[in-house]
Amino acid sequence: MPELRGRNGPLYRAIADALSEDIDAGRLGPGTRLPTHRELAERVGVTVGTVTRAYAEAEKRGLVSGEVGRGTYVRDREVPAHMPSPVDLAHDDSPVELGINAPATPEGDPASQALRRSLEELGRTPRLSELLGYQPAAGTTAHRVAGAAWAARFGLRAKPEQVVVCAGGHHAMEVALAALTRPGDTLATEALTYPGVKVLARRFQLRLQGVALDAHGLVPESFEAACRVGVKLLYTQPTCHNPTGAVQPEERRRKIAEVARKYGVLVLEDDAYGLLPESRPPPLATFLPEASYFIAGVSKLLTPGLRIGYLVAPARARGERLAEEVGLASLMTTPLMAEVLARWVEDGTADELVVRQRQEVGERLALTRGLLGRELPRAALAPLYHLWLGLPEGRRSEEFVAQARRNGVSVSSAELFTAGMGPVPAAVRVCIGAPRTRAQLERGLKRLREVLDAGPEPLAAIV
Repeated sequence: MPELRGRNGPLYRAIADALSEDIDAGRLGPGTRLPTHRELAERVGVTVGTVTRAYAEAEKRGLVSGEVGRGTYVRDREVPAHMPSPVDLAHDDSPVELGINAPATPEGDPASQALRRSLEELGRTPRLSELLGYQPAAGTTAHRVAGAAWAARFGLRAKPEQVVVCAGGHHAMEVALAALTRPGDTLATEALTYPGVKVLARRFQLRLQGVALDAHGLVPESFEAACRVGVKLLYTQPTCHNPTGAVQPEERRRKIAEVARKYGVLVLEDDAYGLLPESRPPPLATFLPEASYFIAGVSKLLTPGLRIGYLVAPARARGERLAEEVGLASLMTTPLMAEVLARWVEDGTADELVVRQRQEVGERLALTRGLLGRELPRAALAPLYHLWLGLPEGRRSEEFVAQARRNGVSVSSAELFTAGMGPVPAAVRVCIGAPRTRAQLERGLKRLREVLDAGPEPLAAIV
């Protein structure tokens, strides 16, 4: 059990530092078998992905070594971790982050330019002092009007009184779960899902039920089987699912809505990436308007630093209960940033930034296709920042992540996304938006290419 109190920086690095100190102090001797990724994650209260990164960091430092089928062990410092190879010596030591799912930065950084203009305008407006005072928990009327207008971009019609202004999509998810569930309720989600919802499920003491998915997303028959046992709320990403990139066809959305209505299940629809494709099916919420809550994403489409997201309640529910949860946690969402986004929605800046994101993603996908072309599944060609790639038989995702880390590039293991249904798939998520420039992305993809070429025939789609 690593001692993490008093440590600064990322959790994965703190765990690796604690391992290093325990090894140096003799508390962990050579050959000691460490807990599995899942065991340590449960003990420390972090995600499996955090432990995966911690063990990869420890392996990079020469502290531990992993053996397929046996586990992770403390190394004897007298024995090299592995023989040097051309792959290890083929690059400098600067790591490339392809594990964080961030929006791309188009050339010229148009979001920064837009923010600079907006702040200059706000500095001249007499409303500035008003924005620095307390506001309603759900947001001002003007900011909720902007939220309704933004939700309309996704194809969802809503009145301003249905909108609650939140501090980003993750906060909107937290607000919804706090308002709609109670400890012991069952939260259904895709068998592979956004890791943040797993953390929130633990926090709110919810039973997490993974539901099967295929190339078209959530499988209605599997969802109905879960509903028969008992489900309070379905969390789903019908458009540009994270991590697989799947998009539910309209007919499937209708079937899922029918199942939810039949069993009285509420739906929380998270649309973080939905404006990246130029066309998309209507939101699932349009087929279940009386019981659907919709998160109209901002961070992955414009810029994450604004920390604004819109949570839309059903017309009958309005937003009072949701607003109460915002008020309990933080009194309100920052009015200054909400005002910036409201202006962007009104004057078309937000739409221009989405177009620039779309163009940048297209360029980055073309670069990725050139370097990983034969490994890319058809779904990976959609305009998204993340690619879901399956590993060949005999290779484990954690082992691949560690190998990539040693080669100076970070990707995410499938362990991070599993919702407790069936075996963990041998797959990784690769994110192409996080590198600041295309040159950095190219360097990272080349390093990943080296790892792929160092093993057996590598990647294939698993969905």
